[in-house]
Amino acid sequence: MTITHTGPLVRPRSVRWIHVPAGTCLYGDARKPRPVPDLLVAETPLTAAQCGVGETDLPITGISHGDAIGLAAEAGGRLPTSVEWEWIAAGPSRRLYPWGDEPWTPDRALLTGTGQSPRAAQPVGRYPSGATPQGVLDLAGNVWEWTASTAMGLGKIIRGGSYASPPLYAHTTFLNAAPVERRSPGISVRPVRTP
Repeated sequence: MTITHTGPLVRPRSVRWIHVPAGTCLYGDARKPRPVPDLLVAETPLTAAQCGVGETDLPITGISHGDAIGLAAEAGGRLPTSVEWEWIAAGPSRRLYPWGDEPWTPDRALLTGTGQSPRAAQPVGRYPSGATPQGVLDLAGNVWEWTASTAMGLGKIIRGGSYASPPLYAHTTFLNAAPVERRSPGISVRPVRTP
C-alpha cells in the first residue's frame, strides 16, 4: 500500500533516535576513506503513523525525493548522505549486511528469496534479527531509502534494498539510484541528524 505525503504532518516526538558514533567510513567497494560525524539516526524508516497519514506502522512510501527532504526536516533531521548511510549500516568493521557477515535468512530482512514472496512493504520493526549492533532496524530490505547524494545523471542514490530485491541489493555497499520525481511503493525515508 502506497501512502502519499501531502503536507507538513510529521510528529517529531514519535521518532526514536539512535546514536551512531563518528568514524571513518571505508566507502564502497573501492574503500575510499570518508569521515562521518556523530549521528542520531531514526530507528526505522518513517511510518504512516509518524507522518499523520494513518495509524499504521507501514513505512511511508510513494514520496518523491523532495517529499523525503521535507519529511526528514519535519522529523527534526535531514536525509543521510550515501556515505553516512553506509557507515550506519556497515560500521567500522564493514559488515556485509547491517546485522553482520552471516548470510541473509528470512528472519533478518524482508527480501525476495527462499521462503518469502512479498508483494508490498510490511510494518517496520518486524525483523529484529537484522538490526545493527546499535539497534537500527530495517536498513536491509522492506523499502529502499532516499539519500541526499546525487547519482550519475539527475537521480539520487537509494540504499538498502526492498521487499522486491534479492539479498545482494541489501549488501551495505550496494548502490542504486532513482529519479528525484519517482514515487515508488518501495522507497521510503529515514532521517538523521547530528547530536
